[in-house]
Amino acid sequence: METQKSMQKKIRPGMENKSPITIFSTPKGLNVVKSPVKSIILSALREKEMSFDEIVKVTGKSKSTVSVHLKALTQDGILGSKAHPADQRKKIFFINSRYIGELNQQEVQERKEEKVEFLIQNLIDKGDSFEFFKLMFHTLRVVMIKEGINLDPILNQTGMRIGEVFYRKLENKNTSELLNNLTQFWTSNGLGRLEIDNLDPVTVRAYDCFECGLLPNVGKSACALDSGILEAVFSAHFSQEVIINEIKCYARGDKYCCFVIEPLEEFSKEELSND
Repeated sequence: METQKSMQKKIRPGMENKSPITIFSTPKGLNVVKSPVKSIILSALREKEMSFDEIVKVTGKSKSTVSVHLKALTQDGILGSKAHPADQRKKIFFINSRYIGELNQQEVQERKEEKVEFLIQNLIDKGDSFEFFKLMFHTLRVVMIKEGINLDPILNQTGMRIGEVFYRKLENKNTSELLNNLTQFWTSNGLGRLEIDNLDPVTVRAYDCFECGLLPNVGKSACALDSGILEAVFSAHFSQEVIINEIKCYARGDKYCCFVIEPLEEFSKEELSND
């Protein structure tokens, strides 16, 4: 989790115009946030709840400017607030809506178009229906990446739904046996091939990854669907929320994907000890 200091380093003067357009789902419907200042506020609040003064410090804007943006975001149903535990006259702000994704127009010119053409050509030549679907899925992902569209939150939620359903078939109180069931499930459903690296914390390698194996090198992990499946499965197994940290990915230029799975409680202790 990023500290205020590290956030301020990222948000240097002149960087505001590079903020992505973010999309949130609220009770009032979808809300598209284009304001650079609002995007900075929401990026900070996605990390943790913050007080008004903390938000002012992170944005580097005047109190009056921040106040106007917070009021608008609250009225739009994106943010919520509660009394500060140390001072009832002050407020703590938090995200009160679901983050759907973002559009980062800066990424459009950074992607290679040849990858899309390669995938489309292969769609025509493949006779296998599963391979056809796989290539079609990747073509869609590549086009979205080229256009700077990030829908990872939706893919992650989809993965969690899948994981919740399939956990009933994979369930085993013994972690090693659960992992054996998971590796068989992964292979039989064409998701790739899993290898178990470690049990404490649970660390899994994924080869021939269905989700990102054909993606161009985008410089960041791209397995939101797989992460969602793993999160649902191991949250149910450990009877508590878990953190999925993808430390290697084909989409980062690595030779395989690698996921570290830790209970949220243990992860939080580690974060605190590093602060």
